[in-house]
Amino acid sequence: MESLIALVNKIQRACTALGDHGEGSSLPTLWDSLPAIAVVGGQSSGKSSVLESVVGKDFLPRGAGIVTRRPLVLQLHRIDEGKEYAEFMHLPKKKFSDFAAVRQEISDETDRETGRSSKVISTVPIHLSIFSPNVVNLTLVDLPGLTKVAVDGQPESIVQDIENMVRSFIEKPNCIILAISPANQDLATSDAIKISREVDPKGDRTFGVLTKIDLMDQGTNAVDILEGRGYKLRYPWVGVVNRSQADINKSVDMIAARRRERDYFQSSSEYRHLTERMGSEYLGKMLSKHLEVVIKSRIPGLQSLITKTISELETELSRLGKPVAADAGGKLYMIMEICRAFDQTFKEHLDGTRSGGEKINSVFDNQFPAAIKRLQFDKHLSMDNVRKLITEADGYQPHLIAPEQGYRRLIESCLVSIRGPAEAAVDAVHSILKDLIHKSIGETSELKQYPTLRVEVSGAAVDSLDRMRDESRKATLLLVDMESGYLTVEFFRKLPQDSEKGGNPTHSIFDRYNDAYLRRIGSNVLSYVNMVCAGLRNSIPKSIVYCQVREAKRSLLDFFFTELGQKEMSKLSKLLDEDPAVQQRRTSIAKRLELYRSAQTDIEAVAWSK
Repeated sequence: MESLIALVNKIQRACTALGDHGEGSSLPTLWDSLPAIAVVGGQSSGKSSVLESVVGKDFLPRGAGIVTRRPLVLQLHRIDEGKEYAEFMHLPKKKFSDFAAVRQEISDETDRETGRSSKVISTVPIHLSIFSPNVVNLTLVDLPGLTKVAVDGQPESIVQDIENMVRSFIEKPNCIILAISPANQDLATSDAIKISREVDPKGDRTFGVLTKIDLMDQGTNAVDILEGRGYKLRYPWVGVVNRSQADINKSVDMIAARRRERDYFQSSSEYRHLTERMGSEYLGKMLSKHLEVVIKSRIPGLQSLITKTISELETELSRLGKPVAADAGGKLYMIMEICRAFDQTFKEHLDGTRSGGEKINSVFDNQFPAAIKRLQFDKHLSMDNVRKLITEADGYQPHLIAPEQGYRRLIESCLVSIRGPAEAAVDAVHSILKDLIHKSIGETSELKQYPTLRVEVSGAAVDSLDRMRDESRKATLLLVDMESGYLTVEFFRKLPQDSEKGGNPTHSIFDRYNDAYLRRIGSNVLSYVNMVCAGLRNSIPKSIVYCQVREAKRSLLDFFFTELGQKEMSKLSKLLDEDPAVQQRRTSIAKRLELYRSAQTDIEAVAWSK
């Protein structure tokens, strides 16, 4: 079973590779929730020497002024056996066994980001992993040294820029602060202690390290501080003795340096009683043990965060839709599935599962009957118009018994006016169906991915509706024309017969009928027309539903599907022209989801083993 720290290192590396880390981000990420140790100190406080002592290798750039100009995320991986080596995240396939080359690559990578001659800093971290049997599992973040003044070539804001960068790391509640202070300076002026106290006033996350103990003035010592009397922290102070500049110049190795450090504390009368918890070797082991304790305490919170994030990522991935298939068959199937999803949404609107279909019923129950009621049949059946049509229908020879041709002309002139409301009902339903098409397009999430397919499907659906409307108009007007073309004889046979045979034929044709008789003819025609209207109020909606609504449910995209099957691969690809940003987003989300699922499995395995 891998250690907790090794597991966290593994997750942090994966987070970094995917860009799922918190540097420069205000969003909570898995990286932010994983404990790490930030090394803080003023320039020339001995930060680099402490790190090299913990690692046991000379690998950090040195020089005057600000040498560390980018955060260095250092992950130490203990291996059981084998040759030690280093890897940079920006050079994932290259292993460094020469640590002088590691030092040079840190300098070169810093220059790539900030410029070779620049004195500015960058918040973009360098990620370095060291694998060795001589290290403890640990994650350390080396930050630029705090400074009080800008030197030549540095921007005036450098002092505040460095402080802001350091704060961005150590303000995180999961960050353990390793505050480096030189023992040969007054602790009250320590930059590391000052900024650590501001972000961690109770000292719950701060470990104090005193460097340069061997360089203190003669007659002075750091016992009060190391024993917690000078400045008390929750955790005991650790004193270290780094290599001198002369040792560095002579390339004294770390093994010899550590031995000399142990000898210094053991031989010193002031520090002999503290030897067991002094030195860089003890510091590394103590930090590793503490980090493991902190990680263990964070496991429930990590599990909660991972579970929540997995749910959010799955939702986001579902919203982004499936990736585009590579082959023609896959693309065709994908388009068909998207079209079926749209078609199902459209049907749900018509069937009442979604809103909108009820508007069609409103056309039949309200709009169409109201339009028929507004027809002014009284104008067609005015006394003058009845007389005119009756006499014109008789021609040169007056009718003998009843003015049958006059009746027909009066009825036809009334029924032809029904064509207007009938056509209006067809168009109203067509408009509603078009609105439901556009609404269904918007509600089909898959179509949002592919603008060209959305336009094509919308156009094909509207074209189908236009064809259905034309067929519906023909069928609906045919119903009206059929009523005009053949009258219901039984209606007239049931009318009471007039004993009068049409007046005196010797009179003028304009005097042939009195007003009462003409009114009676108008009343009969109106009764017949009302009967026909009552029938059409039932038959026309049936015709419209059959030709438009039912047909739209049955074959809305049939023409589109026929054309789709004949399209070449290139044309199918154009229909699935997803925004590259969406593709990139989906790939990124999928990788993050894989990372979080893997982390969930690993953390649960560790949690159950404890």
